[in-house]
Amino acid sequence: MAHTHFAEIDSNNKVLRVVVACENDVANNGGDQSVQAATHFATVCPLSSDGVKWVQTSKNASFRKKFAGVGDTWNEEANVFYTAESFPSWTLDDNFDWNPPVARPTTDENPINSQPVIYDWDEANQKWSGFSYDNDSYRANFDWNPDTSAWEQV
Repeated sequence: MAHTHFAEIDSNNKVLRVVVACENDVANNGGDQSVQAATHFATVCPLSSDGVKWVQTSKNASFRKKFAGVGDTWNEEANVFYTAESFPSWTLDDNFDWNPPVARPTTDENPINSQPVIYDWDEANQKWSGFSYDNDSYRANFDWNPDTSAWEQV
């Protein structure tokens, strides 16, 4: 028996939980992405005290942008789920992707050796920072320079 999934949405359009449903129930009650299927699902799996509706989500992201996860946001007008805000400085674009104020690094190779730089966004300093090890376990710290598109040792 095949399965599909529904996301429970609260009054702020946040995903509270994602549960499995029977694909046959969806097919027999309006089909994929239908209001009828979501309404029927509420009779099978009642909403929690904070839930206001069920919205079908796709495990392989074939519709509604992505598979819904707890904490994601449902945008009914655009018919998409999108992830929670990454950092306060990041902005949501028209494709519902979060973008940092400084473009992501284009390489993870450090300038000292071929070991990768393990990096993350540094919200406090508004930059990409990381570190890398050499074969002797020496740790080197790096900052991404978007002007030169290279890692600089700090």
